[in-house]
Amino acid sequence: MSKHRTLSLTDQQREHLDHLIRTGNAPARVQTRARILLHTDRSQGDERPDQEVAQAVRVSPATVVRLRKAFLDEGMDAALFDKPRPGAVPKITGDIEAQLVTLACSDPPTGRGRWTLRLLADKMVELGYLESISNQAIGQRLRKTSFSRGG
Repeated sequence: MSKHRTLSLTDQQREHLDHLIRTGNAPARVQTRARILLHTDRSQGDERPDQEVAQAVRVSPATVVRLRKAFLDEGMDAALFDKPRPGAVPKITGDIEAQLVTLACSDPPTGRGRWTLRLLADKMVELGYLESISNQAIGQRLRKTSFSRGG
């Protein structure tokens, strides 16, 4: 049989969680986690089983156990908010995007009627703005800026 550790919230913690839910400004995931913590709180004399809490908040019992463990081991912020996820740093920042749009708005190279995505990618690398970039990445970034290449 597994050994469950009980969760007892302080008045200040309960008030903070209530505030998160009551204002409705927090993301739905954070509000759900706050509800779970409030339902699993044993300091008020309520002893709801994990299955009952899970049904009340519409999550799996494993989520209740995992959230309680995160709260007890790492604190309230770790239980309420996701840790930042690793990912590649974007190659095109705001400064480089401005250079890209400026380049795309300029006259195309001699012998060309207009800038192609491949030409723009090659020119960005040639000018030293980026070490490497694909023409698809250039196209995606130009789409996000609502830039029109004409045509």
